[in-house]
Amino acid sequence: MTATSSTTVANLRDLGGTPLSGGRTVRRGLVLRSGQLDRLDLGADPVVAALGIRTIIDFRTDVERGEHPDRVPEGARLLVQDVLADKVSSGRLPVAAQLKDILADPIRAEEQLGAGRAEALFGDIYRSFVSSASGQAAYRTLLTELADPESGPLLFHCTAGKDRTGWGATVVLALLGADEETLMAEYLSVNPAVRQAFAPMIEGFTAAGGNPDIALALIGVVPGYLQAALDEVGTRYGSMEKYVREGLGVPDETVDALRARLAA
Repeated sequence: MTATSSTTVANLRDLGGTPLSGGRTVRRGLVLRSGQLDRLDLGADPVVAALGIRTIIDFRTDVERGEHPDRVPEGARLLVQDVLADKVSSGRLPVAAQLKDILADPIRAEEQLGAGRAEALFGDIYRSFVSSASGQAAYRTLLTELADPESGPLLFHCTAGKDRTGWGATVVLALLGADEETLMAEYLSVNPAVRQAFAPMIEGFTAAGGNPDIALALIGVVPGYLQAALDEVGTRYGSMEKYVREGLGVPDETVDALRARLAA
């Protein structure tokens, strides 16, 4: 549960060190989360180079990947798992995938996202992480790869590394035995890095008359967003274990292998 500073990767965090039940912790250097990798430069970034990343899972949409393609370390596998594919195919690009465009237009932002609509939209998106076929496929891949020693150190990411990535981290840590307080703390921990990364955009948005509450609802994460996904798990499956087994289709032996590999 440590942030890695001074790298060319936005919002990079190692889930290693996160406390688990029974006095255990997550092993370091095996499961990492971040924002997009379009600026990755291993030659200028010994911190990331030393991680030896062998598998990257990209949760972004086709549009996001096209505009900011990942720079993949030599020898690493890139697995594309578009969490929002079903949302996109329904005819509307979700707000989580168009933050920069929305923050460039304060009038559009107010029309579409003012008066609490931003929070409601994010709640809907988080529920789709749990219920959509594309979300289930993406998070199934994440768990399956993490259970496989051949995957090596694995990094998963979206654009900002807060929503799609945040849910992935929550599922992994919950399976490993992190309690609710730890899950929420990890989820919220990205706020400083994300707000710093988007600070110029937020300042430009508010300077042009944009509502700062909308900006914060888009850029940051709040407990209510994660709770929407957790509630969806509870409503549909009753528990995280059943969500993983029945919703994601991940067998118990894979979960056991994941726990054996990642928990110390």
